[in-house]
Amino acid sequence: MTAALWLSPTRATPRPPQQWWVLTTRLIVPSLRTGEVLTSVLAPAVFTVSFYLPLKTIMTFIGTGFSSYAQFMMPLVILQAAAFTAVSAAFRAATDSVSGLDRRFGAMPIGPLVPVAARVSGNVFRLTIALLTALVCGHVIGFRFHLDLVHTMGFLLFSLLIGIALILSGDVIGTMSRSPEGTAQALVLPPLIFGLLSTGLAPADQFPPWVQPFVRNQPVSQWAIALRAFAGDTTSGVESVKWSLVAPPVVWTLGILAVCVPMTVRLASRRQ
Repeated sequence: MTAALWLSPTRATPRPPQQWWVLTTRLIVPSLRTGEVLTSVLAPAVFTVSFYLPLKTIMTFIGTGFSSYAQFMMPLVILQAAAFTAVSAAFRAATDSVSGLDRRFGAMPIGPLVPVAARVSGNVFRLTIALLTALVCGHVIGFRFHLDLVHTMGFLLFSLLIGIALILSGDVIGTMSRSPEGTAQALVLPPLIFGLLSTGLAPADQFPPWVQPFVRNQPVSQWAIALRAFAGDTTSGVESVKWSLVAPPVVWTLGILAVCVPMTVRLASRRQ
């Protein structure tokens, strides 16, 4: 009497949430062990010192319309911290693309959006640390929230949304790049240019007349104006939060997301 043994093929059923968590911890845990995450702490501190100390005296003398230069300048520190995180996101995406890790993920039973979602999550973790550090540095030099809890939450959430939009743009650029080092070096200059030619450091009327339209309407200036409104001030000349004030920076942010999200999906699907 013979018995036939039938072996039925079994396949692992991948769970995207679990895959996302594993890949996210792959990015976060090593950065905690090696101290890489300290760059997210040091960068906002450096930005605060670099902007505040050289300009405090002269801008206080010239006048900004705010109770202190720290209250006026703080949004730019937030935005520069977010931009620095975006540059780091581009470098990491370019590294994964050049090293062949993306192609390896594409050959595995992993959802096409799981790797990029994990990268974004790891970068948002660094962004959160950078924003919290920036707020601590701002508090040290005199920045305060002068409005209610709703406006404070608006400041924090809008800062986070701007950072996520910049992170996604950095991830897209890095994924299409063939040189992590070249990408990071090329992306350092635009935030510096947009930051210096913005109302983040000085009011628009203190720039030459021919460049004032660009200074007023570029995204960094619009974001800084909205964040100042959410933070408030003790002076009566500060604009309040209203749709006419918030609409342009919101449109800039949603516009970046509207471009980067479909590109992210397309790039991830193409690798799969």
